[in-house]
Amino acid sequence: MRLLLDTHIWIWSLVEQSKLGRTTRKVLADPASELWLSPVSTWELTMLANKGRIQLDQEIEEWVANAFELSPLLEAPLTHEVALETTRFELPHRDPADRFLVATARLLSLTLVTADRRLIESKTVAVLGNS
Repeated sequence: MRLLLDTHIWIWSLVEQSKLGRTTRKVLADPASELWLSPVSTWELTMLANKGRIQLDQEIEEWVANAFELSPLLEAPLTHEVALETTRFELPHRDPADRFLVATARLLSLTLVTADRRLIESKTVAVLGNS
């Protein structure tokens, strides 16, 4: 499976695995799974840390570098095509990060792994719910 991790799934997979469902943990641990991460998730993580909504035990740059070392993540490109794709579908909310993640998944034919009910119910992209 080719999977794009939503930001919270990426964070949980590293620091709060108990929040991941059994199927999600299994798929993420499967060596056959191709795991992708958008730079938008790094931006979201930085925003959460700067607002004090998440506490990291390292500087953000070091934490992200370690995250890429700990799991076989592929970096999804953030291109003009992705930016244009963000305008080609409807979502039930205006979160720009979600728009970029959905657009990336659509363009790269990736399944978005998320616990966000709004994204799951939007039917705008293939999703694997956190179960």
